[in-house]
Amino acid sequence: MDKTLIVTNDFPPRPGGIQAFLHNIALRLDPAQVVVYASTWKRDHEGLEATARFDAEQPFTVVRDRTTVLLPTPRVTRRAAALLREHGCGSVWFGAAAPLGLMAPALRKAGARRLVATTHGHEAGWAQLPVARQLLRRIGESTDTITYLGDYTRSRIARALTREAAGRMVQLPPGVDEKTFHPASGGGEIRERLGLAGRPVVVCVSRLVPRKGQDTLIRAMPRVLAAVPDAVLLIVGGGPYAKDLEKLAEETGVAGSVRFTGPVPWEELPAHYGAGDVFAMPCRTRRGGLDVEGLGIVYLEASATGLPVVAGDSGGAPDAVLDGETGWVVRGNASDETAERVTALLQDAGLRRRMGERGRAWVEERWRWDILAERLTALL
Repeated sequence: MDKTLIVTNDFPPRPGGIQAFLHNIALRLDPAQVVVYASTWKRDHEGLEATARFDAEQPFTVVRDRTTVLLPTPRVTRRAAALLREHGCGSVWFGAAAPLGLMAPALRKAGARRLVATTHGHEAGWAQLPVARQLLRRIGESTDTITYLGDYTRSRIARALTREAAGRMVQLPPGVDEKTFHPASGGGEIRERLGLAGRPVVVCVSRLVPRKGQDTLIRAMPRVLAAVPDAVLLIVGGGPYAKDLEKLAEETGVAGSVRFTGPVPWEELPAHYGAGDVFAMPCRTRRGGLDVEGLGIVYLEASATGLPVVAGDSGGAPDAVLDGETGWVVRGNASDETAERVTALLQDAGLRRRMGERGRAWVEERWRWDILAERLTALL
């Protein structure tokens, strides 16, 4: 593999799914062959200190731009080209194709032989907007490969590309660290801490925003409780929808059976998955298809933990579930359908075990980070 310049706005310590995706793959590449050019997370003293500590711990070189949002401006493009030449990089990986992939012609002129641009959920939205669609087409024409998360995002993005560029697309989804997310991740300790020992637990780990469908879960709880009276819904995470969800639980009469943890430290997330018997997140598409689930890595993390999953039908979420084998896909707005599937799993320990074991095996077969890093290495 040529020495690679990773150009990205999304990199830790800034939190988020894209950030974790890039970092996990970067850690599995040869550190002597990687240089990261990224934005600065925060400009305040605390943010700068956190960024400096993080960068010092990495096995590869990290160069920070002074801006907190890295965009393909002339200044940023010149800096990226200078770094490419300074470090002798022959390939470039754009951590998010849109909009940073617009720098591809300039970086090829500066000496890059291979340019790979990775897409996530937001590029599927770009593909529906006329001006953004044209920019995405330009990115496809000027890079060697555009990667996609799953079948849904590929179908959306490919429509914006030339036939030739669409034919060069390769799947590169996020992966799961199966050594971090596993059935013995410490769920029992979380249950004891929260006073849930001995109770059937439906867990949802996600940012609290309307698309994720926590409200559908709350509306499903009266039906679930009618069949499994001691069940509890454990909602893990923070976000702007938290107050609305708490109010909905009160209005629905299930507040006593819904627990909100708020944000939890990343290192405790595996144990919070493990606190559940069933994982459920009935996500849904909103805003005419612009607010859509790109893949849904949470379903795969739950599967790695040995849980059956109930997923919504938004965008690429079904790509992270083997429907009927590792769990079920439901309509994201259908609380009755969600309640039916959750109840069936809570009432059948054998079914939970079979789906959980199949999910764990599927993650080990297909979704491990080292497999995906090898795929990227081949592309570069």
